[in-house]
Amino acid sequence: MAQKYPLMIPGSATNDGYLKVFAPFDNSLIAEVEAADNAATDRALQTAYALYKNRDAWLKPAKRIEVLTKTAAIMQKRAEKLALEAAREGGKPLLDSQVEITRAIDSVKSCVETLRTESGREIPMNLNAASTGKLAMTRHEPIGVVVALSAFNHPLNLIVHQVGPAIAAGCPVIVKPAETTPLSCLRFVEILRQAGLPEEWCQAMVVNDLAVAEKLVTNNRVAFLTFIGSAKVGWMLKSKLAPGARCALEHGGAAPVIVDREADIDAAIAPLAKGGFYHAGQVCVSVQRIFAHESIAEELAEKLTTTAEKMKIGDPTLAATEVGPLIRHGEVDRVESWVREAVSAGAKLLCGGKRISDSCYECTVLYGPPADAKVSTLEIFGPVICIYPYSDIDDALTRANSLPFAFQAAVFSQNIDTAMYCYNRLDAAAVMINEHTAFRVDWMPFAGAKQSGYGVGGIKYTMRDMQVEKLLVLKSKGL
Repeated sequence: MAQKYPLMIPGSATNDGYLKVFAPFDNSLIAEVEAADNAATDRALQTAYALYKNRDAWLKPAKRIEVLTKTAAIMQKRAEKLALEAAREGGKPLLDSQVEITRAIDSVKSCVETLRTESGREIPMNLNAASTGKLAMTRHEPIGVVVALSAFNHPLNLIVHQVGPAIAAGCPVIVKPAETTPLSCLRFVEILRQAGLPEEWCQAMVVNDLAVAEKLVTNNRVAFLTFIGSAKVGWMLKSKLAPGARCALEHGGAAPVIVDREADIDAAIAPLAKGGFYHAGQVCVSVQRIFAHESIAEELAEKLTTTAEKMKIGDPTLAATEVGPLIRHGEVDRVESWVREAVSAGAKLLCGGKRISDSCYECTVLYGPPADAKVSTLEIFGPVICIYPYSDIDDALTRANSLPFAFQAAVFSQNIDTAMYCYNRLDAAAVMINEHTAFRVDWMPFAGAKQSGYGVGGIKYTMRDMQVEKLLVLKSKGL
């Protein structure tokens, strides 16, 4: 029988029914989650805003450290179950879900480390007549109520990246996970409460009506929105924020890779395959467009195809599975349609190109898709890699930079001059050398450029966004 989860808004007396959560692999019902209506949402906002306005009740840094430290310890004890359940609800293979849980635990610890080490600064005074006899310094205060809207593809670690910094910064937070994968979020919020966080400081909700979510985001009591999801929704919500509200947006892209003629092809295959087919390509910085020098393009394509054909696709809860399902059956239809369009327009299908089931699609490699095909111009978000031969490096860079998205990119080359030439010319917030585009550790800056995002992610960067640097100027005869 499917488990039922209550609304995590203290004192709420109304709801909008239940949201059903299905496993993407076999469409089995996993759980039903109580959904928020407008009244419940307003109750959450009232509670969070009242906490922020009562400065005497703010959580001291020592309490925040205590809660987050206990949270990491509880997560460590439950890591195996958290990984299995994340794989079940999100479709990411168990092996990769285990890595995600490990990262999530480390992300919580990074919140503590940042809280211990980040500080204000002294502003130079006594430099002229106006500043003589003065001392100036800053400290960080919570920005206010944080609203976090998250995506499905990393159902625990993304939540930790949004909620953890809010708790560490001292902000009351209301989190709305993706409707397809809310359970990992709800478990994390429950762990926070078990670790000693008062319920009111972190409230969680799902919705059946997206208009309710929009009202949550655009309410004038919200000081900061952290959003991970589609560009269309993110930019729309940003345009509707209340005056003074700040935000961070993390969208997707169509990550480009330059493979130079001097690249170590054999060493490049494994990371390129991992970067393209990890989580069935449902990652915002997945390897999508590989621009390979014409002298090695066919060799690269052949070896990448051989690797793709060997990958085990299926039930994400099994240890042997390397590639799981797409999040919805409709996504399989979409990916299949895009691949067929590209092949019809002249792309060479080297492997894949077919659905395995209603939820799974073969790892697919396309050679030479047209520049105007959907697989060349839009984010695939599926297990598809495109290879484009080039003769001139500047032409490859122009094509790599031709889209309105820019997130992470990669260059494979044994020539440091070529690698740095590409680094300096790629439109990207990060460029990996001899590593795939989906590389990330949770303490590094992680940001989309152009239409791919707004602001900088990463634990300490998010914490900084969720705080206000407040200046103190002290005039004293003793100075």
